[in-house]
Amino acid sequence: MRDRILAFLVLLPSVLAVGVFVYGFIGQNLWVSLTDWGKDPAQALALRPELRFVGLENYRELFTGFVDVRFRQSVVNLIFFTLFFMAGSLGLGLLLALAVDKAPRGEGFFRTVFLFPMALSFVVTGTIWRWLLQPQGGVNVLPTLFGLPPLSFPWLATREQVLVFDWNRLPFYTALVVGLVLLYVAYAAYREGERRRALWGLASAGVLLLWAFAFGQGLRLLPYPEVHGFSLALVGVILAAVWQMSGYTMALYLAGLRGIPVEVLEAARVDGASEWQLFRRVIFPMLAPITLSAMIVLGHIALKIFDLVFAMAGLDYAPTDVPAIYMYLLAFRGNQFAKGAAIGILLLLLVAVVVVPYLATQLRKEVRR
Repeated sequence: MRDRILAFLVLLPSVLAVGVFVYGFIGQNLWVSLTDWGKDPAQALALRPELRFVGLENYRELFTGFVDVRFRQSVVNLIFFTLFFMAGSLGLGLLLALAVDKAPRGEGFFRTVFLFPMALSFVVTGTIWRWLLQPQGGVNVLPTLFGLPPLSFPWLATREQVLVFDWNRLPFYTALVVGLVLLYVAYAAYREGERRRALWGLASAGVLLLWAFAFGQGLRLLPYPEVHGFSLALVGVILAAVWQMSGYTMALYLAGLRGIPVEVLEAARVDGASEWQLFRRVIFPMLAPITLSAMIVLGHIALKIFDLVFAMAGLDYAPTDVPAIYMYLLAFRGNQFAKGAAIGILLLLLVAVVVVPYLATQLRKEVRR
């Protein structure tokens, strides 16, 4: 009993600090997002503003309001940035790990070179790449070293978009993607022998997909078409982000490759497995937990990205907006604190969607052990 009391007293200051300065401020931010703070300019910067409860009105305006079209483009930018950033970092990191795993001469030097970008802040990385991506910068001039004409692509200034879609299709696409993810979860649970979880996942996926095709296509968020897409101005930002984080994924994959027992690889070769079959049937499945961990970390970084975009494109260029940039503009330039708080809550929910399932899976594994 004495040890429990002592442990409780030792942990109490940390618990109180986290409760007040983390969850308390999250609760305060949630409350602000449900008010009209910032709608009245006279009350926005008042010492004691008179706030009126408006419920989910700020959230509705962000997704369906006429003036918040920039926020909706920032959400689309964030989705594409997250997908391409994660794919690029994982793919390049795996290739670098496979190359270093062959133990070439000077392996320590190459490991240091590949990991060095991770030691830099996103502000430094953004400043370097902003110079490289200037019209007369290093990237556009690079082809001249091989006798080719220089590039003329305006990396951070273009307004071109690809993969465009109507914002009114968002409910359909969201239900479709979530339904497919639930199908995969049900399949994975079935393979692990968890029939009950597989059944729940299959039923949930069926309901979502049925709703998507039966009702989702006819649901309209706006009374007019609003086209959004992947802004090509983000390509340079993605290149910079991948350059910085690929060393991190290389280190994770290299540790995973070095941890695969040699006996397992030799047994597969004796059974007649080709190099491709060896990677597909043995190495890649054994690297799956590392891939999942890397995806969680990279997804968390991508969803709250701010400083890299700020350093490369600034705050005022809409084609490179992400929700964190728009939140800053609304709250600290426009004094619309309630809407800024609402965007903060949405970002928190996005991060929770990525992190919480991973933590739940890890906790379930620990309980089984």
